[in-house]
Amino acid sequence: MANPNIVSVTSIYGESIAQAMTTTLTTVVMTVSSDVILKVNSITATNTHASNATDFSLSITKAGFTSAGVASGDDNAGTFAIASTINIPSDDVLVVLDKPFYLMEGDVLKGGANPATCDLFISYEVINDA
Repeated sequence: MANPNIVSVTSIYGESIAQAMTTTLTTVVMTVSSDVILKVNSITATNTHASNATDFSLSITKAGFTSAGVASGDDNAGTFAIASTINIPSDDVLVVLDKPFYLMEGDVLKGGANPATCDLFISYEVINDA
């Protein structure tokens, strides 16, 4: 698995996805394809229920690779929480992320909410070097 060079990109596309969360906290929201890197710009979670709160979770499963900027013995493979059982009141919005970060090829974003009254919205850029 290579780390795409964002200096020599062939395309950058702005995209967004929306997904209704399920009660399974490991529901796959997105998996990054090969030869691309995603620059995630924002993530919001909205509780659509009029009277009940929901607990929202979001995690990333890193595919693991040796980065040019990390010591050679360091391994970033594993699953890491971005948001862990955060209570979202009824009819409210949680800004999960408003500063960009990168998802590498093979990374998987997973999430869920209990009860399943939560919609997730993600704005991102697909950066391709193929």
